[in-house]
Amino acid sequence: MADSTVSEINTEKDLTVLTRDAFVKVAEYLNGELDDSIEDYTMLEKMNRVTSSKYTDIKALVSSVNSSMQDLNAKYDSLQPYIDQIDDIELAVNALEQSAFKLDAYSKQLEARFKELERH
Repeated sequence: MADSTVSEINTEKDLTVLTRDAFVKVAEYLNGELDDSIEDYTMLEKMNRVTSSKYTDIKALVSSVNSSMQDLNAKYDSLQPYIDQIDDIELAVNALEQSAFKLDAYSKQLEARFKELERH
């Protein structure tokens, strides 16, 4: 019976040691997992800050482009009457050019008739 009591005590001690060892290893594992999660969240936080900064830069750029576009539109609107005048002048020049071609053709016909009349 003494041997069985000693054996039970040794088994209990072994079980206690093994249990403590298991708890320590599980705690170490969980701490490692938590450290990994903390690193992941830290990296995500940095990425979010960088992304936020980039979006702020893009917002400023878009605002600048928008302002420039408004200025260009205002300048275009102020030049529109002159552009319309240029278009009207172009139409008039084209009509004048057509008239000049017709006049040239008519003068060539007259010259040909005159030369024909001179021969007779």
